[in-house]
Amino acid sequence: MGEAKEIYSAPITPRSGTATPRSGTVTPMTPPITAPPSQFHSPSLSRSPLLSFNENVEPINGLSGPNKTPKGSRPRTPVQFISPLASPLRRAITPLASPIRRVITPFITPLASPIRKAISMTKLDPQDAWLPITESRNGNAFYAAFHTLCSGIGIQALVLPVAFTVLGWTWGIICLTLAFVWQLYTLYLLVQLHESTENGVRYSRYFTLCIAAFGEKAGKLMAMFPYMYLSAGTCVLLISIAGSTCKIFFQIVCGENCTAKPLTLTEWYLVFTCAAVVLSQLPNMNSIAGVSLIGAITAVAYITIIWAVSVAKHTLPGVSYEPVRSSSVIKNIFSVLNALGIIAFAFRGHNLILEIQATMPSSEKNPSRVPMWKGVQSSYVLIAMCLYPLAIGGFWAYGNKIPQDGGMLTALYQFHGRDTSQFILGLTALFVIVNALTAFQIYGMPMFDDIESKYTMRKKKPCPWWLRAIFRALCGFLCFFFAVAFPFVASFAGLIGGIALPLTLAYPCFIWIVLKKPKTYGPMWFLNWGLGVLGMVLSVLMIAAGIYVVIANGVEFHFFKPH
Repeated sequence: MGEAKEIYSAPITPRSGTATPRSGTVTPMTPPITAPPSQFHSPSLSRSPLLSFNENVEPINGLSGPNKTPKGSRPRTPVQFISPLASPLRRAITPLASPIRRVITPFITPLASPIRKAISMTKLDPQDAWLPITESRNGNAFYAAFHTLCSGIGIQALVLPVAFTVLGWTWGIICLTLAFVWQLYTLYLLVQLHESTENGVRYSRYFTLCIAAFGEKAGKLMAMFPYMYLSAGTCVLLISIAGSTCKIFFQIVCGENCTAKPLTLTEWYLVFTCAAVVLSQLPNMNSIAGVSLIGAITAVAYITIIWAVSVAKHTLPGVSYEPVRSSSVIKNIFSVLNALGIIAFAFRGHNLILEIQATMPSSEKNPSRVPMWKGVQSSYVLIAMCLYPLAIGGFWAYGNKIPQDGGMLTALYQFHGRDTSQFILGLTALFVIVNALTAFQIYGMPMFDDIESKYTMRKKKPCPWWLRAIFRALCGFLCFFFAVAFPFVASFAGLIGGIALPLTLAYPCFIWIVLKKPKTYGPMWFLNWGLGVLGMVLSVLMIAAGIYVVIANGVEFHFFKPH
């Protein structure tokens, strides 16, 4: 009978009380550190690989006693010998290619038995223990709700009433409802696709799921640009809006008779970026759960304040609710498509759902999709309670007079800046700044993870804390550079929505068809094909419409001149 090789943990530490085994017996010793049999690729909470497989491990000779190590060699975990008389489960957790597993296991484990599933699910990716998204897997449904709410609602929702100026009451509400249901369905698909019970793989990042479905080249081509664009582009947008709001907050706090010299807008951008970089030093996704909770609370708070104050002040004089129309049919069509892009832009966060779910433990009996879906459901109840009053109440209060740039936030200060309490206005601005600061962390995490993965793949070791700090500071200040260089990015809501739409509404449907293989011409097959194709067509049309509207409205391209 072949000799079993050892699965040893890293960092490797010697075990005490180990004696040389005698034939036919197993000497009592500390068992090797292993994952639970049904664990799905979950690394340890330390920044080292949980398991390391090595079939060429030789027994360590020359041990004169417990805790003794031969000179000139690093401490290693002694080889554990497993008797042929040991239990089937004990033999089942031997290395994947060991002689015992190759010879004995096929005879003692049926193809569909839990033991064989356990064997196939003990494979771990050592690099996961080094990267910020998967470094810690002790999340829960509450953490998932905090992250989902913080990433799913925010400043982008404030432009929803702008879409109603083109679509009108009826079609505005219908399109908002359809988009909400559609994106909630694709969220459900992503949650279900996160882990595979067939091969024990967890797809912890959106682009890795795309690569698994479409192949390496096609998956990277389809997903990498919009995925990183949403992360980096959202961080740039947050710096732009938060910097402008910092300036407003200073003016409110200082008062009309303030003699202090105010900072320029570029300097406010820099102040916000420095604060975001400092907060970004939190090591991993689970460590920012409290930050996401604060972000979720402030987002709900300022959105509620904005629509409540706007409705309480009643409608503006001479307000009109008739959809804005032009004499050109082409321009009207593009305006409608751009309005749909604005609605799509309001639903963000799909590029982070798999990453959020990756922070949760998962097993066959307790898969991560169950608490994750509970967290998503609870967060989207709150999101719906914020978006509908904001869109409907904002359009009712301002009608077609709502500003195209800034939406509800600009309208609040423009129309009610003098007849509203300065405390309310200052509190709203403060909540916007805090929410942008917290959202920067969760949207920046994929960027940090991608940069650190390049280092760990190259060096085969975790990124040291000082280098991690440098990487994150570089990311933050690179976003600051783009925010200063392109301060007009906030005017491209419809265009950004069109670019992001495939990740939100189309790709999950196609991935479901490829990986889950629903019955051909069945209901799920038709549903996902129809939604996927429709999403891709709408994306192309919205991008074209967004570019047309930007050109037609004459957006001022003031490079390096934020104002």
